[in-house]
Amino acid sequence: MPNAPLDRSPLAFAQSLIRCPSVTPEEGGALAWLAGVLTAAGFRVERPRFSQAGTPDIDNLYARIGTGAPFLLFAGHTDVVPVGDVSRWRHGPFAGTVEDGVLYGRGAVDMKGGIACMLAAALDYLDVTGPDFSGSIGFLITGDEEGPAINGTVKLLEWARARGERFDHCLLGEPTNPDSLGDMIKIGRRGSLTGKLTVHGRQGHVAYPDLAENPIPGLLRLAVALLADPLDTGTRHFDASNLEFTTIDVGNTATNVIPAEARATFNIRFNETWTATSLGAEIRARLDRAAGRTSRYTLDLLPSNSPAFLTEPDAFTELVAGAITTETGRRPVLSTTGGTSDARFIKEACPVIEFGLVGQTMHQVDECVPVVDLNRLTAIYTRVLAAYFGASNPLGSVV
Repeated sequence: MPNAPLDRSPLAFAQSLIRCPSVTPEEGGALAWLAGVLTAAGFRVERPRFSQAGTPDIDNLYARIGTGAPFLLFAGHTDVVPVGDVSRWRHGPFAGTVEDGVLYGRGAVDMKGGIACMLAAALDYLDVTGPDFSGSIGFLITGDEEGPAINGTVKLLEWARARGERFDHCLLGEPTNPDSLGDMIKIGRRGSLTGKLTVHGRQGHVAYPDLAENPIPGLLRLAVALLADPLDTGTRHFDASNLEFTTIDVGNTATNVIPAEARATFNIRFNETWTATSLGAEIRARLDRAAGRTSRYTLDLLPSNSPAFLTEPDAFTELVAGAITTETGRRPVLSTTGGTSDARFIKEACPVIEFGLVGQTMHQVDECVPVVDLNRLTAIYTRVLAAYFGASNPLGSVV
């Protein structure tokens, strides 16, 4: 009996990906499934695997169809965060269940749903143009976005560049919309820097403070100094940088002992006013002024691979925004809000912007996406392809 034809709807693709339990760092079958569909569609597919001591080995995928320019790259990740307490899920987190027009499952919006839409759009576009269109379409998909991000996109880009691959633009399918599809395009991301502050004292009995040195008042004074003045007031495309303390720890189990140390951890999300180096220097200067001769401290700034970056809005940004407006009736805001993404690595290879699904349920129990949003996002991506390559668009003109 012949095999049934492949259901090439974005819903079917998303269900197939969700049913692969690809919790970081496990591949879970997701990249193997994606490779099979892309190969059958005529893409040249490669599956590099990268390693580094002290980190898990990671499977990745690179696929390309076409040999000419321009080259539009779709990017994303198939790895997902852990599901948490399975008993709290409405449906199995890897079941890909649809109920009342909503698809449930881990990765539904972050970001297997986005990859499914990219895949469906690429195949729909190639159905119209055939494989000999004037340009190239690529997929750069990692299994290491939710993890250390060491053996994923950054090494995959290095691998591709060593083989002569050059991209003109990239569209990353992270969930960018806060409320409704069409709300927001990400044109950059803030940087991230984490610091661990330790104030040193001398342990002693609380009844004899003259024989001890309490580090807690010093820690509080240094913390206030870091928060007293804004780091900046923001820029044209970025909010003001913000420093947030995430832990304050002494670890003292006794009520009659002055501790020897007090520790705090903070994270800064910073705009393009700063680099990790210049920001670190500013933090140390503030601490030195506040410490004076009364507090002894150590500051450990953790290595950062998350710089602030901006993709200046251009014709490609306008092309994508036009496709979004045509499909949704909304004019997307150009934003740099939110956390980090793999766009921080892709920016070194080509201009990159991000647009995907609504992110309200990402990383949550009962992560889900309306099926209508999968269909609409696929239509947006198809319009982008048609406008980008200047081909006839079966859905109508984009611009």
